[in-house]
Amino acid sequence: MEEQEIRARIEIARRDHRDLDTAIEALRQMPMVDMIQLQRFKKRKLRLRDEIAMLEDMLIPDIIA
Repeated sequence: MEEQEIRARIEIARRDHRDLDTAIEALRQMPMVDMIQLQRFKKRKLRLRDEIAMLEDMLIPDIIA
């Protein structure tokens, strides 16, 4: 995968992560919180965070010491 593709995927994942923050907060504000949906959003957010970290690691060149 090329660097430009990786950077584009990182940006998409970051945007989705921010969107999930907004969705989680909106769900928490509801009088009847759907706990199952809230947990799904939180798990998806964690997966996105892991994906972002993995993609960022791909941008760092391996240095043999």
